[in-house]
Amino acid sequence: MADNKPEKKETQGITIRKNDDMSEWYNEVVLKGGMADFAPIGGCMIIKPHGYAVWERIQEILDKMLADSGHRNAYFPMFIPERFLKKEADHFEGFTPEVAWVEDEHERYAIRPTSETIIYDAYSKWLRSWRDLPILINQWCNIVRWETKVTKLFLRTREFLWQEGHTVHATEKEADAEVMKILEFYRKLSEDYLAIPVVTGKKSEAEKFAGAYYTTGIEGLMPDGKALQMGTSHNLGQHFSKVFDIKYLDKDGKEKRVWQTSWGVSTRLIGAMIMVHGDDKGLVLPPKIAPIHVAIVPIIFDKDKKKTFEECKKVRKKLSKSYSVHFDDRETYSAGWKFNEWEMKGVPIRIEIGPKDIANKQVMMVLRDTGEKKPVKMTDIEKSVKTELAAMQKRMFENAKKSLKDNTVEAMTYNDLKMAIAEKKMVHAFWCEDTGCEDKVKSDTAATTRVIPFEQKEKGKCIACGKKASKKVFFARAY
Repeated sequence: MADNKPEKKETQGITIRKNDDMSEWYNEVVLKGGMADFAPIGGCMIIKPHGYAVWERIQEILDKMLADSGHRNAYFPMFIPERFLKKEADHFEGFTPEVAWVEDEHERYAIRPTSETIIYDAYSKWLRSWRDLPILINQWCNIVRWETKVTKLFLRTREFLWQEGHTVHATEKEADAEVMKILEFYRKLSEDYLAIPVVTGKKSEAEKFAGAYYTTGIEGLMPDGKALQMGTSHNLGQHFSKVFDIKYLDKDGKEKRVWQTSWGVSTRLIGAMIMVHGDDKGLVLPPKIAPIHVAIVPIIFDKDKKKTFEECKKVRKKLSKSYSVHFDDRETYSAGWKFNEWEMKGVPIRIEIGPKDIANKQVMMVLRDTGEKKPVKMTDIEKSVKTELAAMQKRMFENAKKSLKDNTVEAMTYNDLKMAIAEKKMVHAFWCEDTGCEDKVKSDTAATTRVIPFEQKEKGKCIACGKKASKKVFFARAY
């Protein structure tokens, strides 16, 4: 059997167990899974091809949702004049600590921490009449937020990739509808594609986006008990339209100010996917988001190598009609080494083909999420791959949903809340909406309000002060 060792040092598998040290496990999985690497610039990362392919898949999915609903992509400069930021005091104050600056002989510029101000300056020039509304623009770009205490690849870096949408509407009702439409897109992206269940709702005043009228969001719960803000959709009200003088001539001949929204998701989604689904062997990629669906690994013996390669190519050709398939024909690595690598990279299905399989007119199929290994007839390969990928996608979501349910608790007393947070749970409890109570919880437990669910039917007593409350909120420590 040709089982040659690679000339270079073999890559070890994952050496840290997820349940023992999730933070170090996460770093190892990201690095060894080929997703990203640390850059030579402090706080920055290099997104490697495998990781970027996942981001491209996210872009493809969300971009179609946006295009189908009338949104179009554009691009604006990454340099934001300081005078633009200073026009909106609350917005500017919210980003001041994170801004990286450059300047020329004329003025000082922020390196894009977010693009509201430069985009809205353009909108003030573009918009003239009610006929120009609504304006529905999105851009895919990089963002720089310089103050990063701890670098966490995909989750917290000085520079990251995202999309940011900026829309303009005639009425508050239209802006509200846009906010909810985008939030639903984000929920669908997270649950239907990334297989991550989320809770949705409105942010508290303390947690909303700087300068927003109100903020909505989706929150996922990670295996370490911390919540992760996975996407936000903001109604900006008329604050920015007043500051940047964005108005239009309506049908009645009167000049009116617009209502605006902004919204975004980032490469943070990739970090969430890794944490929720990864295991002690590495990445586990949901089939709908995986850049490679099937990895074919030949079991090579010198005398049968040609025939084995031919069969592998036939299988690749057959499956490539519907799926992304990689035939790993490297001869300098053993089959076992390849198995380990494709497991670390989280490819949903591995197909092994050797002389015995060819003789039996079958392949061996290995499922990444369960590790199940089973023979599949050559004639049934396409049907089996389709069935298994669909079942895996559903299974991964259901497992994550069960984890969210099992790790979310109802708290009736303040002591219950403190104990649950200490036990790394997300807590659902009544809150009077007073910022003093919100600050008390944060001070005592390091937990913050994550979202206030939209549907509110019950009434009770605030978990912190005991006063009457009509809203329940999710509390959790967060990234």
